[in-house]
Amino acid sequence: MGQALCICSPSSITIENKKYYFVQKLAEGGFSYVDKVEGAKDGHYYAVKRILCHDREGRQEAQTEVEMHQLFNHPNILTLVAHTFIDIGGKTEAWLLLPYFTNGTLWCLLEKLRDRAKFLCENEVLEILHGICSGLKAMHDKGYAHRDLKPTNVLLDEENRPVLMDLGSMSRARIEVRGSKEAMTLQDWAAQKCTISYRAPELFNVESHCIIDERTDIWSLGCVLYCMMMLEGPYDMIFQKGDSVALAVQNPVSIPQPCRFSQSLQTLLSSIMVSNPQERPDINWILDQVQVLKAQTPVV
Repeated sequence: MGQALCICSPSSITIENKKYYFVQKLAEGGFSYVDKVEGAKDGHYYAVKRILCHDREGRQEAQTEVEMHQLFNHPNILTLVAHTFIDIGGKTEAWLLLPYFTNGTLWCLLEKLRDRAKFLCENEVLEILHGICSGLKAMHDKGYAHRDLKPTNVLLDEENRPVLMDLGSMSRARIEVRGSKEAMTLQDWAAQKCTISYRAPELFNVESHCIIDERTDIWSLGCVLYCMMMLEGPYDMIFQKGDSVALAVQNPVSIPQPCRFSQSLQTLLSSIMVSNPQERPDINWILDQVQVLKAQTPVV
């Protein structure tokens, strides 16, 4: 890995001595682009994520994302196929070659359901939730937190198995904050890296002396579960209206009634979305609860 990438023509690229043909653009963000490519030899489709590194700090962040991918070999965490750094016009770009998923993201699935006035059934919610939890457990067991879990960062394979992606916001799970300066630095980082409507309450107003840990992911997991149940996140509309998400997350989550899902699943959701991180369960407890619910829920 790390060999130079050669742009052979406008329609093909070579990464680590393997040629790929450009197929189409998939996504575009503030500092990155994702294209669909086809392997010249194997005929398989891949996604190439181009990260624009505007300075040394940007390059280090891209390198950290590469290293986060390399830490894991788990079916519910996106695999890094290959990568390289190249210089274009005096600026550096990181190129990450990733598997391509035809089903897109969990958010794509939920949008389609909403458009058709349909919902996931309970056993489908539990299957996807179980896979997301398994991926998070692998991260937390190694001492890391995702920090930006949301439906657009969950890919679905051909069997709707969830795969966690976009590891650019990952960091050590346990962060000890000593003083107001460190608190403000972390708060500013969270405002930039953690999507507002899925951001844990403790990241909106970071206390001067506290410990932030992987339970930020547990809150985001609750928001994702809510979204699977209701087809929109619990704070999406609040954000879209311009109201304060930071204020809204301090109150207990409200589950619209009547609810098509079991009381047991609603209770699990309420137990996850607790404003005080000290009262939130860990990923092992949630996995146990999901497995119990799966055993109790008939397959439709």
